[in-house]
Amino acid sequence: MNQRPHSFTGPRALALAATLTLLALPAGANAHSDVTLYGTIDSGFVHANHTATFNGPQSRSMITSNIISGSRWGLRGTESLGQGLSALFQIESGFNAVNGEMGNGGRAFGRKAIVGLKGTEWGEVTIGRQYDPVVNLVQGMTADGYFGGFFATPGDVDNYDNGARINNAIRYATPNVGGLQFEGMYASGNVAGETGAGRSYGLAGAYSNGPFALGAGFFFADGGNKRAGPTHSDYGYREWTSSAGSLFNSPINSGFRTASKVRIARVGGKYAVGPAILGLSYSNAQYASDGLSEFTGTATFDTVNAFATYALTPAINTGVGYSYTRMRGARNLGAHYNQFNAGVTYALSKRTSTYVIGGYQQAIGKTLHRGETVEATASVGSYGFNAGARTQLLVGMGLKHSF
Repeated sequence: MNQRPHSFTGPRALALAATLTLLALPAGANAHSDVTLYGTIDSGFVHANHTATFNGPQSRSMITSNIISGSRWGLRGTESLGQGLSALFQIESGFNAVNGEMGNGGRAFGRKAIVGLKGTEWGEVTIGRQYDPVVNLVQGMTADGYFGGFFATPGDVDNYDNGARINNAIRYATPNVGGLQFEGMYASGNVAGETGAGRSYGLAGAYSNGPFALGAGFFFADGGNKRAGPTHSDYGYREWTSSAGSLFNSPINSGFRTASKVRIARVGGKYAVGPAILGLSYSNAQYASDGLSEFTGTATFDTVNAFATYALTPAINTGVGYSYTRMRGARNLGAHYNQFNAGVTYALSKRTSTYVIGGYQQAIGKTLHRGETVEATASVGSYGFNAGARTQLLVGMGLKHSF
């Protein structure tokens, strides 16, 4: 995309409109503000029958955090500015609840950091580190909101578990009108002399009506640095320096970490029938190469996810899920992955619950690692544990408390 000086279209227009709105507000207007402290702590036990080691696949057991939900704390607030307009902010920090370490690469507020304006008539504008529209409007059609990353797409190749937050982003969301809502987002790569490098953008829409909900969206991320970066300079390949966080967190897609661009399309829906919820989604994730990538062509991951939940009682919720992922392109190696999941949660109170959850995955075919053809290995959900083998069974149990 060519950059045009003195242009006031697209994201620049949204930023200008937000600034002018603030300047137009009467000074000294009476304002009402609210600030809320909130958070979640999730810790427990996880066992994997296969994890890769120098001595081959070995079983592994651990006390860990973030099993069914990411541990985090945050502050969010609003201030009434009059005439249906409000200012808002949210800062959210992730952490490991069993050792106290900060999550999200050690960022103070790595999960979210936004400021914005909201109008009852025209919608909401937010600026900062945040989720893309596909996550905001389509992820709710998946099992992620009920059972977390265990049910995620194998290797989270399509950002199913929203691991990639977006920096330098401006987002607009329409009001919810009759169950219909849209969102758009643009994020700058802030790379001097390289127009468009590192940028990302997304668009999504969702509709809900009683027991039925449907959503669809598209997300694009440019890899950023057009020259070989310091991380891979020994190999002559690029480092991912996009405004979008890294998606290459598992052995399923780590062989494409030098991609120049990533495109993700997703559509999903769910339907509630009494105490049961049925959900189905499809995603297409494309990893494109260029001259600084250690692979050629475009690797495409097609995934179908299905899930069902059933509330046995108001306190006990059960769920099962299935995911099928197939890789195309990139030498037509044909890796594909079958994943089965099951889980149960028990609410001890409105804020505290226990759970038992599991996932089994089988990998078939071949994939790429550092440009070389290798046997595909399993990695359940979004947890990134390399099985070092064709199959992996992952079981977790723990306690989650929200405040």
